[in-house]
Amino acid sequence: SKESVYDEVAKTTEYTGAKMDDEHAYEVISTTEEDKTMLERFWNECKNMVCNSLKKVLVSENETEEGAYELTLGLSSAFDESLTESMQRSLFSFFVMNITAKWYTFANKSEATGYATEAATYIEDIMRKAFYKKRPTRPTYDD
Repeated sequence: SKESVYDEVAKTTEYTGAKMDDEHAYEVISTTEEDKTMLERFWNECKNMVCNSLKKVLVSENETEEGAYELTLGLSSAFDESLTESMQRSLFSFFVMNITAKWYTFANKSEATGYATEAATYIEDIMRKAFYKKRPTRPTYDD
């Protein structure tokens, strides 16, 4: 959900700004409603990165009017369905960390690289899970 991502970005930037020694850091670093236009651009850039990373398995992508981002992936029949929720959490974390990294290139340059690196690990995590195949199981037959 776009709003959930924006809320988490706001919490992250507020926390960072509040913990810095500079008395003006909070106002400079934390995102506000007025920053939504810029955050929207970063949101769209994140969607582009996700599509590019998953293009081998991407069937479709969609953003609903409510702001939910939906991906349909064409994965192996050996895909482990139990990884789906973990992939969703990693996708959420990727959006939060990548948007925060992009924001920090303007507002908090010293931490931007760290957030970008962390975002990259989440997209790699999604890729590893998407291509993971569970071991086949030997069928059992009842007599």
